[in-house]
Amino acid sequence: MFIETEATPNPATLKFLPGRDVTGSRGTADFTAAEDATGRSPLAARIFAVGDVARVFLGQDFVTVTKTEDAEWQMLRPRVLGAVMEHYLAGLPVMEGEDAAAEEEDFDAEHGEIVAQIKELLDTRVRPAVAGDGGDIVFRGFREGVVRLHMQGACAGCPSSRATLKHGVETMLRHYVPEVLRVEQVEA
Repeated sequence: MFIETEATPNPATLKFLPGRDVTGSRGTADFTAAEDATGRSPLAARIFAVGDVARVFLGQDFVTVTKTEDAEWQMLRPRVLGAVMEHYLAGLPVMEGEDAAAEEEDFDAEHGEIVAQIKELLDTRVRPAVAGDGGDIVFRGFREGVVRLHMQGACAGCPSSRATLKHGVETMLRHYVPEVLRVEQVEA
């Protein structure tokens, strides 16, 4: 099994491409602690078990791993590669059972059409680019002209994520959806 690795804009995060489905069409999963992965994702739990791992994000066909502040990729990268390879060679599932329900979205029902436009733009123009960098962007709400988005994977904690939201996503959404006044980043 050959697993590719790619750098991401976040120097604390590497993207691992196992050449197989990770979550496939089931969406994404973001784990910020080993306890979050236990009982939910054998793959994420195995990656946390190597040590020095702060976050594991599972995308359609990739895994991003964020190291702890004191860890060095030179030492950690081979351990993560080994964990991912062992997981797939053992034939274990990536996720167990049903993943936790998606966070509830906050918007007024009367803005359903606007929210649909926002989500369409995010899905077609933003999420593919963010996934290319090893992350995801999730719609959390729309109220009083403010779109609330949550960054996951390599994008969470990336030094350039706020600039991406302000100068990229906000500008695009304001152009296509006049009701959008600004974009805010929210935590889970």
